[in-house]
Amino acid sequence: MLTITTYDWVPEAPRGWVRELRPAWACAEAGLPYRFDTVPLKPKSAAHLARQPFGQVPILRDGDIELWESGACVLHIAERSEALKPRDAAGRAEVLSLIFAALNSVEPLELFRQYVHIFDPVPAAQPSAIKALQARLAMLEDAWDGRAFAAAGRFTAADILLADVLRASAAAGQLDGHPQLADYVARLTARPAFRKVHDEQVARFQAADARQAAR
Repeated sequence: MLTITTYDWVPEAPRGWVRELRPAWACAEAGLPYRFDTVPLKPKSAAHLARQPFGQVPILRDGDIELWESGACVLHIAERSEALKPRDAAGRAEVLSLIFAALNSVEPLELFRQYVHIFDPVPAAQPSAIKALQARLAMLEDAWDGRAFAAAGRFTAADILLADVLRASAAAGQLDGHPQLADYVARLTARPAFRKVHDEQVARFQAADARQAAR
């Protein structure tokens, strides 16, 4: 059984957004059994930092193998299931390209928008962050060409990563001018496997609230 390490508790705002959702979604789509273990959100323990040098989650354990970074975890799970990664060379190449596009070409700009919105004390920086993200989203929308899924003509690991990146943009209203991407996010996040792991995450952190209150 695969073990996914996540935090033992997070505040309300990030619930439903912690990135252990990505490998959990991959497992749920592939029909692979998985379980969770936890590390404290803070302070970071020496044991946690020994496993993940930035003190982040997720960490995936598969027997004697451990991986970290959500993209690496999802790719590892995809190697175990054709449901997430086609076997033909062309399909695999397209899936890999879209996985790295999601994580390297789209997500950094969405994270920059979030950072500026939450932390930057200079409001003048916010329009530039939004402009950069919007330019990248417009390019993706133009290339989408009516497709139902990101790559290979069907659901794959690329959809797990791209849809999870784009749903943050959607939640902030950044997909309002990109109807194909907005429809894509709505469809992907309505999938039973996504709903299952999303609701599990929220419930798990709510249960942690109850445990803390009982102490």
